[in-house]
Order: sequence, then structure tokens, then C-alpha cells
Amino acid sequence: MRQELLSLPKGLAEEVSRNLVMVARLIDEDPEQSYAYARIALRLASRVAAVREAAGFAAYATQKYSEALAEFRAAKRMTGSVELWPVMADCERGLGRPERALAMAGEPEVQKLDKAGQVEMRLVAAGARRDMGELDAAIVTLQSPELASHSVQPWTARLRYAYADALLAAGREDEAREWFAKTIEADKDGATDASDRLAELDGVEFVDAAAMDDADLDDEADEADDQDDAEVAAAERASDQAEYYDEDDDEYESVPDSDSDVDVTDEIVVIEDDEDDEPRDERDEREDRDKA
Repeated sequence: MRQELLSLPKGLAEEVSRNLVMVARLIDEDPEQSYAYARIALRLASRVAAVREAAGFAAYATQKYSEALAEFRAAKRMTGSVELWPVMADCERGLGRPERALAMAGEPEVQKLDKAGQVEMRLVAAGARRDMGELDAAIVTLQSPELASHSVQPWTARLRYAYADALLAAGREDEAREWFAKTIEADKDGATDASDRLAELDGVEFVDAAAMDDADLDDEADEADDQDDAEVAAAERASDQAEYYDEDDDEYESVPDSDSDVDVTDEIVVIEDDEDDEPRDERDEREDRDKA
């Protein structure tokens, strides 16, 4: 790539280089943003093969398969290299043309690929077979010396995973379990979810320990809040009672106990209401005259 960029003016080469760096940095975590940087680089230097290739991979990552295929073809014409052949075939799959991808798997270009490229082409061909509903053919396509080899290569985990997945799709669960386990042995970087798939087959259910810890902390916090609220309420009631029954207060009068010698009935004075407000002497004289 550096050699290709040297053909550009220095300032332009630096700007294109910065955009290509961002394409590579963001393509996995933010494909859309990566694609935007690729379009900038492409506008600045469309005659550079490395730029066309980067633009192709950015478009591929965002599932713009037609655009990706056009960029890969352009890069292939510029360099004469066949290393992009497998990904070009996979673009045909993405465009809904698995038959074309299978045809590419039989082209002479495949023989010019290195071992990694040939394994990649096998994976694409098996995927095309599955697209066509040919599960058994997909399984046979993946059966190869590379699959049977005990040596671990960069592509070993992906090849074993594809084989295990195809077996599972065909209903061959025991064999699938075996190959998912072999995938885990080769997948040192955790590039596949083989461990999850195997656990699922074995009926193992994972529990998010972090989520449980958070839930426990929330429960403890709620209990603490409830306890604090209860303590505050009790303290308020005690404060109110203490204020109301303060024995040091001049207005406070203690209530005698029930077993006290004091008879509360002695305190009761019965007042008979008069029928009216007329003085007693005048009322007596009036009653005497009535009798006479």
C-alpha cells in the first residue's frame, strides 16, 4: 500500500493514508463510519488499487454487495492478483446468486490461491450449497485435509465451526457437538461462539453474574431504604409522644394508674339544669299562689 501511495503528491498521500487508517480501525466496530472514510479516500485517489480494495471491504461490511463486488473487480484489474476471489464469490452469495459463487469455486483462479485463500473459497462454496438447501453437499464440501489436520492455523477455527454448524443443521447433533468442541480447542482468540453453541446443545444455561450482583445490590439497597424509613417513622413517633407527654411541662398532668386509691367518681358533680332561668324565690311564691 505504501508503494502505491507514493505515486500520489505528498499532501494528498498523507490525507488518503489517514482515511485508510480510519477505515481499518472502524470496520469492525462501526462499519458505517468506516464506509464513510472509504468514500472520502476513494474520491481522492480512485486510481490506487489499495483504495479500491479498502472501499470494497468497507462496502462489504455494510452489506452493500454490489458496490463491494465492483470495487473488488477494479482492484483485481489493477493488480492482477486473485487473492480477492473468495470474497468476490461471497458477494455473489450476498446478491442472491449462490450458483454464480459455486461456479467461481471451480474457476482456475482458485488454484492460484494460497492455502488460506483455498480454505476461504471452500467456506464460501459450502455456504452457497446451504443457500441452495443442499446441506449434505455443504458437509461434503467442507470435508478436506485441512479439516482433518491436527495443526491449528488461522483459519482452522472457522473451518471447524462451519462444519459443526452444517452438521447441526442436518440434524447430526452428536457429531456437531464433537466439532464444536474441536472448534473451541482451535479458537484461542474467541473469534467464534462455539462455546455458547456447545453449551446450548448440552442444555447449559449461563447466568450473568454481574447482573445478579447488581440485582442483589439493588435488593439490599431497597431493604436498607425500607429499614431507614421505618426507623425514621419510629423516631418521629417517639419524638411526637415525648413532646406531648413531657412531664417537665407545666401543662402536663399525669394520669393516675387504674389501681390507684383515688375514686374518680368523687370528682363528679351532677348539675341539674333548671327548666328556665326564673329565680327560685319567685318561682316558690308563684307555686303557693297557684295552690291557694
